Amino acid sequence: MKHKTVVKEHLAEKYKEVRVCTEKIVAPLQTEDYIIQAGPDASPPKWHLAHTTWFFERFVLKEYKTTYESLNDQFDYLFNSYYETVGEFHPRAKRGVLARPSIEEVKQYRYYVDAHMKELFEELTEENRDKVLSIVEIGLQHEQQHQELLLTDIKYNFFTNPLLPAYISQTTEENGKRKETSFIEIEGGLIEVGHGDSSFSFDNERPRHKVWLEPYRIADAPVTNREYIEFIEDGGYERPELWLSDGWAHIKKEGWKHPLYWGKDGNEWSIFTLHGQSALNLDEPVCHVSFYEGDAFARWQGKRLPTEQEWEHAFSGIECEGNFVENNFYHPNSQYKGNGPLYKGYGDVWEWTRSPYVPYPKSKPLEGALGEYNAKFMCNQMVLKGGSCATPHSHIRPTYRNFFQPEKRWQFTGFRLAEDI
Repeated sequence: MKHKTVVKEHLAEKYKEVRVCTEKIVAPLQTEDYIIQAGPDASPPKWHLAHTTWFFERFVLKEYKTTYESLNDQFDYLFNSYYETVGEFHPRAKRGVLARPSIEEVKQYRYYVDAHMKELFEELTEENRDKVLSIVEIGLQHEQQHQELLLTDIKYNFFTNPLLPAYISQTTEENGKRKETSFIEIEGGLIEVGHGDSSFSFDNERPRHKVWLEPYRIADAPVTNREYIEFIEDGGYERPELWLSDGWAHIKKEGWKHPLYWGKDGNEWSIFTLHGQSALNLDEPVCHVSFYEGDAFARWQGKRLPTEQEWEHAFSGIECEGNFVENNFYHPNSQYKGNGPLYKGYGDVWEWTRSPYVPYPKSKPLEGALGEYNAKFMCNQMVLKGGSCATPHSHIRPTYRNFFQPEKRWQFTGFRLAEDI
């Protein structure tokens, strides 16, 4: 009983902390910024604030608080993201046309739900405690995912503005120097991957299971801007033999010639960041590249991307420390300290792997509507590992499986190389 009380109090406190962190992220925004949706992948900040609130209302309060009454029944349609089993929802690509409800109404919605969640924590009974707390934990992890999406979407929204406004002023970061890449040899054999202890994990990380790995080498750090410029200058974006067919089709369609957010004036490269436009730091990990770009670079180098199992095995014994959102830098840095002999596996940039996003053996999605959270996206997506400079530190672990379609570039995505022995 005492243990369960401690768990409840911990989650109640964590609930407040996570919700405050979301509000901290949007604090620098002006009223006009809340509604912008610059592309179908990005969502308006106002929508993120409302959707993360809707999650707690829909899956916790409406299910387990018998006296709960919705602040506005129309929000169930407006702020559902993709849960078909709980009803219809507003099209994702049209979230930016929702001038109403106003940002003030959305903030009121958050306060309203938070107040009822506080009451729920206080009145939990033995009968439903474990079930409610498990859903609350998912809701908090879900909001942390949207904290990262808020930052990436704000960045993309601001980038489409010809004024290139800064989201926040530049913070001081010590610059470092990247030495020449080396490859660390990893023994193969029968190993285990996936989440296996009692701490939180998503259903797509389970169950822990055995896989066979041949011996391999993995780069000690992600590919840098300096290395990627060499690829560009060698005609990397003009050589179809380096590209997967679908990747080459995207080059022709989208006109890619360099990573997203890069620009060039004469011989000088620049990059747009959440701090505004700045000179490109050549020693930072390359960022905002697609899987296709990472794969093409690897072919150009005569290497390959690691599988997700190779990545997880290599980093399972490395301390989960790095440049996360708590640093308030919101950009990959050029510091290569700690975590040796493998650097920057955690934080800075999500690292593309060559592994398709598929279920683990004997994997079982969650029951009910929350079964849609991960399982229904297990097609035409690639796995990324490690977290980024926009990821909350407490959100990441070696077994975490992020996933995106291979052409996506607006997230903080980079890569490291691997090779067979």
